[in-house]
Amino acid sequence: MRLYNLKNHDEEVNFETAVKLGLGQQQGLFFPVKLPVIKLKDLSEILKMDFITRSTEILSKFIYNEISKEQLYIHVKKAFSFKYPLLKSITKTISCFELFHGPTLAFKDFGARFMAQMIFSMNKNNDLVTILTATSGDTGAAVAHAFYGMKNVRVVILYPKGKISALQEKLFCTLGKNIKTISINGSFDDCQKLVKEAFNDKKLKNSIGLNSANSINISRLLAQICYYFEAFSLLPKEKRNNLVIAVPCGNFGNLTAGLLAKSLGLPIKSFIACTNSNDTVPRFLQNGQWQPKKTVSTISNAMDISQPNNWPRIQELFQRKKWNLKELRFGSVSDEVTKNTLQELFELGYVSEPHAAIAYRILKNQLKKDEFGLFLGTAHPAKFKNTVEQILNNNIVLPQELKNTINLPFLSHNMNPDFKKLKQFLIKE
Repeated sequence: MRLYNLKNHDEEVNFETAVKLGLGQQQGLFFPVKLPVIKLKDLSEILKMDFITRSTEILSKFIYNEISKEQLYIHVKKAFSFKYPLLKSITKTISCFELFHGPTLAFKDFGARFMAQMIFSMNKNNDLVTILTATSGDTGAAVAHAFYGMKNVRVVILYPKGKISALQEKLFCTLGKNIKTISINGSFDDCQKLVKEAFNDKKLKNSIGLNSANSINISRLLAQICYYFEAFSLLPKEKRNNLVIAVPCGNFGNLTAGLLAKSLGLPIKSFIACTNSNDTVPRFLQNGQWQPKKTVSTISNAMDISQPNNWPRIQELFQRKKWNLKELRFGSVSDEVTKNTLQELFELGYVSEPHAAIAYRILKNQLKKDEFGLFLGTAHPAKFKNTVEQILNNNIVLPQELKNTINLPFLSHNMNPDFKKLKQFLIKE
């Protein structure tokens, strides 16, 4: 697999190098030189496969001969060794595709665990690897658990202090061992900026074997393509025509993966980019002006991102495929609307959480008569227990994964968004 740097097309690397580097020169994202396409006659056979076999087939379309299909199958099976996504019917024309049945109860488990398999298999010399990543909520837990206890791998996770739910925090700030966590006095964008500064410091990068597990890493992105095919395979054939998928968007990796699934040949009619009040992309799609505002805190905290990293990949894909960016649907909603939507879903017999509720609301508003809609359930509602219970006035039972963390002590450090202090931490810890 060959990939090029979106900021410097002359920098071209293979899959292994892209995974190890995370980012290219000038903090550029890597993007596939070749965009594979599944022939229509092969698509029906692929959709009949079980999840692991199909995922292996899809990933091999991108990775080619860098990893044999037999070896790739082993990695995929280890990575996806948990409950698979489920479809839950909400109305006659809308279903939720639940992606939160993994070990950290969020869709991030798919990408993080596949990346961990790739990093482990590629570290043949047992060199020190430092995974530095920023999280606005669920990435931290998924990455921490994926790499927990892994030999010669150290994970450092930055997150905005007081701006993720307490239960989200408990899932990854109580592990210890090779997992280091730092609460940053600022926003997610401040955390993300620190990660980028670290990658810009070549001496630091080389000395500690720096890598990132954000959705900027190509291995995470490719893994997420797989569950879009699973969603399509679970639908009755009569509902596959005119399928619209609404994606709650933060860093836009999830939407990028969905669009890559469409690029591969999955016949999805349309996607909807759904955001909260941090609406940089919806405003851009409306007026053509890229004008990020200061990030505001909302009850859908994983989407509190004003400068999404993956957006350049989406623009590149639309350009490469000669798709019209104006055909990408979009929408944003306030906290007040999100709360009302959670109540509406509850009255329909479904307990959701803020991120999925945003996708449902925008999907319902935009779905046409002849269309069938899916919205992605990206996290278990129990991860936002206090918020959801207060809105619904209904008790949420904690899953065992969260119960296990409640009485564990926090092991986090705290820091201002100061790169010099972060650098010292990375060198000394």
